[in-house]
Amino acid sequence: MKYTHKIDSEKLINWGEHQMRSPNSVGVGALGAPINGGHYNLNPPQTRGLFPKLMLWLILFVSVTYVIYTFKLVSSPTSCSHGGAGDGAASGDPFSDHHRVLSFTTHTKIDDDNNNNPTSNSSSATAKSAATTEESAENGKDKKENDNPVPKSPKPKPEPEPTNISHIVFGIGASATLWDQRKNYIKIWFNRSENMRGIVWVEEQIHTDERTDNDLPEIRISGDTNQFPYTNPQGHPSAIRISRIVSETLRLGLKDVRWFVLGDDDTVFVRENLVRILQKYDHTQYYYIGSNSESHLQNIYFSYAMAYGGGGFAISYPLAVALEKMQDRCIMRYPALYGSDDRMQACMAELGVPLTKELGFHQYDVYGNLFGLLSAHPVTPFVSLHHLDVVEPIFPNMTQLQALQKLSIPMHLDSASLMQQSICYEKRKKWTISVSWGFAVQIVRGVLSPREMEMPTRTFLNWYKRADYTAYAFNTRPLARNPCQKPYVYYMSEAQFDEAKNTTVSVYLRHLTEHPLCKWNMVDPSTIEKVLVYKKPDPQLWARSPRRNCARIRHTRKKATMVIDVGVCKRHEVTEI
Repeated sequence: MKYTHKIDSEKLINWGEHQMRSPNSVGVGALGAPINGGHYNLNPPQTRGLFPKLMLWLILFVSVTYVIYTFKLVSSPTSCSHGGAGDGAASGDPFSDHHRVLSFTTHTKIDDDNNNNPTSNSSSATAKSAATTEESAENGKDKKENDNPVPKSPKPKPEPEPTNISHIVFGIGASATLWDQRKNYIKIWFNRSENMRGIVWVEEQIHTDERTDNDLPEIRISGDTNQFPYTNPQGHPSAIRISRIVSETLRLGLKDVRWFVLGDDDTVFVRENLVRILQKYDHTQYYYIGSNSESHLQNIYFSYAMAYGGGGFAISYPLAVALEKMQDRCIMRYPALYGSDDRMQACMAELGVPLTKELGFHQYDVYGNLFGLLSAHPVTPFVSLHHLDVVEPIFPNMTQLQALQKLSIPMHLDSASLMQQSICYEKRKKWTISVSWGFAVQIVRGVLSPREMEMPTRTFLNWYKRADYTAYAFNTRPLARNPCQKPYVYYMSEAQFDEAKNTTVSVYLRHLTEHPLCKWNMVDPSTIEKVLVYKKPDPQLWARSPRRNCARIRHTRKKATMVIDVGVCKRHEVTEI
């Protein structure tokens, strides 16, 4: 029995040692309590206390590393990026999730590698030193660039010179049968030797005299227009030929052209005022500039959107180029139109270009005496007048050509002020005085307001002779509402420039006509035989906002003479009685 017990004890001890050495064995608790299914833990207590300490140090190490590199990441400057706002990594946003995770992982990996590899630490230090050297070199380069002076920006292009008469090409529609008579009208305002350019377009060859016609525009024969239909029973097919003047003039290839100005052979232009008008507009844009007829019925039958060719109109060069490309096709679509100017307006409508109205272009679709229109000219430069063979001479007792030659005197002295109206009052005698500079002076008994005086008197008849005063396209008034208020008219006789005083002196003599008997108890204006008007030339008149000049009566000891000074209105000056 003893032997048997000894053998069993040895077996039991050997089996226990085998279990301790076996990797698959399960330990027993310290008090011999079974663990994990009844097995016993045979490990010593020292091994069980070391494991929690290692885990604590590992967690502490990771936490400290995370805090240090997070602080470096937040405090270090970040470069700007042009990435999208929604892409945090691309936009350089240090707080984006992608950037934060990537930075932490990278820095942790590098730190671990550096801890395990001393060579890596040395390489890292070398890399940091190289980066610092490169950054210093870059800063030095930036500083050097900042020390250099900033290159100056290129000088702005000089502004183009203001439009002058050489930038304008006149296209004149003429008739070969009337050329010998009407070329004299053109001689009044056109002079080739003064750097003016123009083409007269006629239907057939005409004879010219080089001795007397040398300063006239070049004469050319219009192209054939038989292929264009014309069906208006009241008009003439020559309207098609005249409507193509702009296109035919453009094809000549003239250089440095800004504007094409069209007119008839009986149109007279005040060229300086024409230039003043065109200087207001950008010649590189599309512009169609002119004015309507004086007849409301004419404007109804044709168009209020049309520039009347007799009064003249201007087309900018770019618009002329656009017109030339489509005009022949356009004309084919309007065979029933009457004239040349309504065909032009039809093509402008297709191009989408409206009429820019300038009231200084005058068609003068009237009959009779232009006095009422000229003596109350609107506050705008006087540019043109037309129908010279239809209306009476603008100065009495002479031919129309002589009258225009007389008008050219003040035209050259002070073109900006030609026909401009000024109003004043002779308070003691209760007279109303109106000065149309360079043309005429009126003296009216009684006090008429400026509102009434700036309204044209009806000294003319409507283009449609059966029409009354309601058929005009503007306000008019009768010549006199009372026989005593029939004006005394003084026409310009002469004008000259006083260089010593830098003043123009114009003389106006009374036009002798019968006046009705007046029983008003006031001085008769017939006591005045001559009016002297002093005025300083004002070439910048239209560079300012439009305003009538003011007139002031000056005291004089000359008998039967009135002296008037005309000029820019003074501060707070008002035309009132």
